[in-house]
Amino acid sequence: MLKILKYSFYDLIRSRWSYVYFLFYLALGFVLLFLNNDVSKAVITLMNIIIVLVPLIGTIFGVMYYYNSREFTELLLAQPIRRSSIFLGQYFGVAGSLALSLILGLGIPFVFYGLFRSDAIFDFTLLLVTGGFLTLIFTALSFNIALSNENKIKGFGYAVLLWLFMAVIYDGLFLMSLIIFEEYPLDTFSLVATMLNPIDLSRTLILLKLDISALLGYTGAVFKDFFGTNQGLIISLIMLMLWTVLPVWWLVRKAKAKDF
Repeated sequence: MLKILKYSFYDLIRSRWSYVYFLFYLALGFVLLFLNNDVSKAVITLMNIIIVLVPLIGTIFGVMYYYNSREFTELLLAQPIRRSSIFLGQYFGVAGSLALSLILGLGIPFVFYGLFRSDAIFDFTLLLVTGGFLTLIFTALSFNIALSNENKIKGFGYAVLLWLFMAVIYDGLFLMSLIIFEEYPLDTFSLVATMLNPIDLSRTLILLKLDISALLGYTGAVFKDFFGTNQGLIISLIMLMLWTVLPVWWLVRKAKAKDF
């Protein structure tokens, strides 16, 4: 698995798309810090970008890599190598290269602007941690989608639809349900609905630590009042870990059962 992971990782690191992804975050970090000249404000701005962009890139890259390396995967399957090692190696190679581009792309400008002397170092670290989790989660989901659909067009379509649902449609349905059933106690429903979407969960987690949960309105207030800041952090991280582990487990299970 480690050899396949190493190959996939270096293969993507040499790809021009990885350089574009890295340079985008590098330029974004320098521009935001140049305009704001305040690390805390830049973290808040980056949150709105990362929460939406990272899942999209993870989804597209995961599907694209799986379909482009299908022949190589079939060659590996003909060798005496466990299927779990093959697909886990490819998955961690893709997710690792994307996460590294994100961390280095944003880390370099913030370190240059004095991150270690700023009070926002924990907030920035939390931002990178949630970005890493979202990369792992949506890359795993995209591998599952690609593994379930031999047709490339269907695979890309389902992957984009998944991102669109999680990033946009889910929030709309959530807000509509809060408005329709506003006469009923919705505290538990709000908490469960937030944790069932990794994008909403990541946004809530960051806002709780930035102490600006009022931006989330009712959901943020309930989440903070019910869990408390420290408990909310722990529970949110546990849920993000579950969101990461379950798709990876399902990927391994599906890979073992699939007839290639």
